[in-house]
Amino acid sequence: MGKKHKTTVTHLEMLADPMHAKHPLPCPRGKCALMRAEQPPIHFYRYLYDAIGRDYVWVNRKRLTDEELGAIIHDENVEIYILYMNGAPAGFVELDFRFMPRAELTFLGVMPDFIGTGLGRFLLQEALRIAWSHHPKRLILQTCTLDHPRALTMYQRAGFNVCGREEVELEEVD
Repeated sequence: MGKKHKTTVTHLEMLADPMHAKHPLPCPRGKCALMRAEQPPIHFYRYLYDAIGRDYVWVNRKRLTDEELGAIIHDENVEIYILYMNGAPAGFVELDFRFMPRAELTFLGVMPDFIGTGLGRFLLQEALRIAWSHHPKRLILQTCTLDHPRALTMYQRAGFNVCGREEVELEEVD
C-alpha cells in the first residue's frame, strides 16, 4: 500500500469563453510548438503523466490498465496536446469532450524543468482557446491542495469559478 494524502479538491467551472476580453499571451521564447497527440502511445502518455504529476500525487490514471487508459485517451472525443520547447516535451493538456455540452479540462501541467517560466499560463490559455472552439455550455476542471500552490489562483484568474469543494484521501500508487 502506498502513502495516503488528505487533500481538498476544488471543483471549478467556466460558463462562457473568456478569451474575447483578454489579450493573448505571446508564444514563449525559443522554439515552441503545441501539437495534438492523436492516438498517443500508452507508454508516452504514462511518461508525461508521471513526469508532470509525480510531485502532485497524480494517481488516478496510474491505477488503470493499459486497456482502460487506452479506451479514454484514444477516444475520438478526448484531445491531448503536447507543448514542446526546443524539441523536448515541456507540458501537456488533456481535454474531454465525451459529455458535451459539458467539456472538461482533465489534466494540465508542465515538466518540472519548466515550472516558473510562464508555460503553465500559456498552456492554459491555449487549452481554453481549443476547448471553447468546441462550443461547450460549461467547461469544468478540478484541482486540489496537492497541486502546484499557484494552480487554483491561475485557474481563477483565467475565469474559472469555484462550484464545489470536497475532502478526499488519495493513496499513492507504487
